Amino acid sequence: VGGATLRLGAGRRVTPEGRPAAGGLDPVEDEESGTGGAPTVETEGLESRVTPFPVAASKYSALHPVAGGGLVWLRWPISGALGETFANPDDTTGRPTLEHFNISKAKKSELVDHLDWFAVSGDGSRLVLVDEGDLRAVPANESGDSDTTVWIDARRILHEVDPTAEWRQAYEEAGRLIRAYFWEPGMCGIDWDAVLAQYRPLVERVASPDEFADLLREVLGELGTSHAYVTAARRNEGPPHYQRWQGLLGANFVRRDDDWMVRRILPGESSDSKARSPLAGTGIREGAVLTHVDGRPVNPATGPYPLLAGAGGTTVELTFTPAEGEAGRARRVAVVPLIDERPLRYQDWVAKRRAVVRELSDGRCGYLHIPDMGGSGWAQFNRDLRMEMSRPALIVDVRGNAGGHISELVVEKLTRTILGWDLTRNAQPVSYASNAPRGPIVALADEATSSDGDMITAAFKLLKLGPVVGQRTWGGVVGMTGRHRLGDGTVITVPMNAAWFDAYGWTIENKGVTPDVEVLRTPLDWAEGRHAQLKDAVELALNLLESNPPATPPDYSHVPDRSRPKLPPRNR
Repeated sequence: VGGATLRLGAGRRVTPEGRPAAGGLDPVEDEESGTGGAPTVETEGLESRVTPFPVAASKYSALHPVAGGGLVWLRWPISGALGETFANPDDTTGRPTLEHFNISKAKKSELVDHLDWFAVSGDGSRLVLVDEGDLRAVPANESGDSDTTVWIDARRILHEVDPTAEWRQAYEEAGRLIRAYFWEPGMCGIDWDAVLAQYRPLVERVASPDEFADLLREVLGELGTSHAYVTAARRNEGPPHYQRWQGLLGANFVRRDDDWMVRRILPGESSDSKARSPLAGTGIREGAVLTHVDGRPVNPATGPYPLLAGAGGTTVELTFTPAEGEAGRARRVAVVPLIDERPLRYQDWVAKRRAVVRELSDGRCGYLHIPDMGGSGWAQFNRDLRMEMSRPALIVDVRGNAGGHISELVVEKLTRTILGWDLTRNAQPVSYASNAPRGPIVALADEATSSDGDMITAAFKLLKLGPVVGQRTWGGVVGMTGRHRLGDGTVITVPMNAAWFDAYGWTIENKGVTPDVEVLRTPLDWAEGRHAQLKDAVELALNLLESNPPATPPDYSHVPDRSRPKLPPRNR
C-alpha cells in the first residue's frame, strides 16, 4: 500500500492500528550505568511486523534516508496514456513532489511542491534541488525559507575537460556495461576483451562526439544483437539560438499556375488531441487558393511555408480566395498551425486503409492498425476496438509496428471467445466476453514489424489466431531496459532480455517471423496506390468466413414464454 513498507524492530511502540507511535524508540536503560544502551532487533517474526507507510497510493521513486530519522522521496502524479505519445508504464507525467517522512512520528510533510530532481548531502542534513535549471540547497527535514535556503550559481563552476581522456574513459565504461549487463553471461561466445582491444587504438583518433558514437556503434555491432543503440553526446556546439516551430496546416497544397491551391484538407481525429486539423471546420473548401499569410502575399515559387516559419503553435491569419467557379469574395480565417503533422497524417492513413478494407470486403471485415506496443499503440488499438470487432471478420495490421511491451495485452483481447450475448432493449447486442472477435482474424506484418511486433506476430502463429500475411518481420527480440549515459555524455543501450519460444527457440532474433502468406508491396504498388497485402488479407478473411461463420446474437424468436398459464377448468 502506498508503494513502500516500514520494518519495525523490537523496542518500537506501535498504535493499535499497527502504526509507529509518536516518540520513536523506547530507550532501554543499562542496568549498571543507568544510561540508554544499543537497541536490540528481534529478527524472529520480523516479516509479521511489516507495516505500510501511511501515504496515498501513487508513484514513488528516489527513496533516501536523511538526518534526524527521516526519509525523503519523490511522489509523481498518477496519469494515463491517451495515445498521444509512446508512453511507458515506468515513465511519469508532470513534475514530482518532494516529501519527507518522519519515522518516529509517522508523519509525512511536503518539502517542495514541484521540482526536477534532488540529491542528498553526505551527512544527510541538506538536499540540493534541481528546479528548471536552478540549483538550491535546503534542509533535509523541513521546508526551506529565505534563511535556510542557499542558492547555487552554477555559472561559477568551471570544468575543464580533456576530450580524448574523456573518450578513453567512456570507451572503457561502455565495455564494462556491456560485459555486466548483456543478456547472456558468456557473451554468446564473443571474446569481448579481444573486441575491445581491437577497437581501442581508434579512440586516439576520435575528433568529435559523433566520431566517438560511430566508433561505439562499430563496437556494439560486434554483438550481432538488436537494441544495441548509441546516441552521440551533445555539447551545445555553436551559439545558442531561439528556435520556434515551423507552422503546418494539415492540408495538401498544389501549385496551379502562380497560385497555391488547397488540394485536400485532412479531416482530423477528435479522439486524439494532437490529430486536430487547423483548416477543418473553418469553411475553407478544397480548391480554395491561399493568397496571404498574416497579410504577406504567398510567393508563387516558394509557396506558403516560408511565411509559416516559426508560426507553429501561434495564431496566424490566412487569406483564401474561393475555388475556381465558385462565387464569393476572399475570406480571412485565424488558425493555430500545428508543430507536428504526424499524428494527423497517421490517423488519415489509418482511415484510408480502413476504407479500402470496407470496400474490398463489402463491409464484412473490420480493420485495426497498431503502430507500436507502447501506450500510444494500446490507445490506438482500443480507440476503434468495439466497432471493428463487431464485424464478421477482422484484419489486424501490425506493419511498421515500432515495438514496445504490451503485446500480451493485445493477445489477451484477440484470444477472447464469445460464449453468449447480452441483449438490451433499443440497444445493440453485446457479446460475452465483450470486445471479442466474432469470426476469423488475419494479421498483416512486414519487414518494419519490430521488437514486440515480432513477438505478437510469433504469438499470432503459435496460438493459431489466424494466418499472417505480408513479409518476414524485423527480427529483434533481445530487448533493452533503460539507457546508460557515459562519462562524456554519450548514451548507449544494452541488450538485456532475450525472448525464447518453444517453437522457435532463439531463432527469431536476427531472422524474424515468416508469414503464412508472403506478399510484397512493390514500389510501383505504392506509387499507383495499390494495396496488394490488404487485398490478399481481405480475400483470405472472406474465404475463412465461408468455413467459419461468425458468431451472431440471437433474435427474439425463441424467448421464454412468461405469460400466465391457463387455469384448469372449474369443477361444478
